[in-house]
Amino acid sequence: MPTEAGGRKGEPELDRLSNILKTFNEQFGTLFTDTDRVAKRIREDIAPKVAADAAYQNAKENTPHTARMAHDRALAKVMQHLLTDDTQVYTQFVENESFKRFVADMVYAITNA
Repeated sequence: MPTEAGGRKGEPELDRLSNILKTFNEQFGTLFTDTDRVAKRIREDIAPKVAADAAYQNAKENTPHTARMAHDRALAKVMQHLLTDDTQVYTQFVENESFKRFVADMVYAITNA
């Protein structure tokens, strides 16, 4: 009889998020005055809005390429709305290709789990 309880998923998620935050701070820590706020905004505000996008949800049932294209469109819409709330993050997303790629990859990983 197995002694370990199954279905436990919390630790890998926390580990992945802490690794994402570490990587984020290493790459972009000097771009922002409060990197934890930016990382939290991405994880708790941007990613859930992208995940809720109906077109993205439908595309996830298709090929990974189709899902990624729909994700990127949903992310662009969410970021456009962010312009009025957080111009610092929006500006970096639009002007800094490595930041844009990092955010897109991070949000895709979070929303495609």
